[in-house]
Amino acid sequence: MNRLIVAVIGAFIALMVLSSTVFVVNQRQYAILFAFGEVKQVIKEPGLHFKLPPPFQNVLFLDNRILTIDPPDTDRFITAEKMNILIDAFVKWRITDPKLYFVSFGGDEKRAQDRMSQIVKAALNDEITKRTVREVISGQRGKVMDSIRQKVQDEAKQIGVDIIDVRLKRVDYVDQINSSVYDRMKSERLRVANELRSTGSAESEKIRADADKQRTVILAEAYRDAEKMRGEGDAKASQIYAQAFGQNPEFYKFYRSLEAYRTSFKTRQDLMVIDPNSEFFKYFRSPAGGTATPAKK
Repeated sequence: MNRLIVAVIGAFIALMVLSSTVFVVNQRQYAILFAFGEVKQVIKEPGLHFKLPPPFQNVLFLDNRILTIDPPDTDRFITAEKMNILIDAFVKWRITDPKLYFVSFGGDEKRAQDRMSQIVKAALNDEITKRTVREVISGQRGKVMDSIRQKVQDEAKQIGVDIIDVRLKRVDYVDQINSSVYDRMKSERLRVANELRSTGSAESEKIRADADKQRTVILAEAYRDAEKMRGEGDAKASQIYAQAFGQNPEFYKFYRSLEAYRTSFKTRQDLMVIDPNSEFFKYFRSPAGGTATPAKK
């Protein structure tokens, strides 16, 4: 029994020692092998590897994937025209030299991110101070990001990392400048609106004047045509009257007198104060138009 217990304990110790000499590096990691605290080997290839048990050799794993630095706060910078702007940027980076990275930061990712944030902020400040707000916001935004990335890459290599990309997520004015910008935009929009309103009023007056002109011309032409037609009608009527008068003058006088009677005595209330022997009542006295005995009053 004692021998069995000793054998089991020995096997367990041997298994523990054996497991401490084996480690696995996956495809998302680098491995740094230390011997008595000194970097002995950097392993970049994934797979199964062996080492001496602690404290003779130890292993430190580092992430070899692309990492992101995205600070929660925005930074303030001053442009070439001395205007304050707020910039929110993020950085894509990865470890390229694990040994140099460990020597620089002792494997502490937080220290590495702080250092890279300082490098990027210095490069941002250098680029922003040479450009105007318009260039930073829209005109040369791509050039600004490219220049920053080129500037920080050389310095980042000295600490064992590679800055893959630097992006400006948001570029905005500070609150005081925002108010002045909005006021300027408002006044500009009002100016444009007033110009459009003035142009519209001028066009409206022009259209109205043209319409009035066309109305006057149309009425004048219509009046001219009406007068012309009325004159032609009167001329034709006069011609007909003249022909009728020439054929039978007495009948023509009789007909005209009847028209006069019809017009004068349209209603029962019509009243005329006139001498009964006047020429007007000639055909009342005699249909033939001759002289008759005067009517009694």
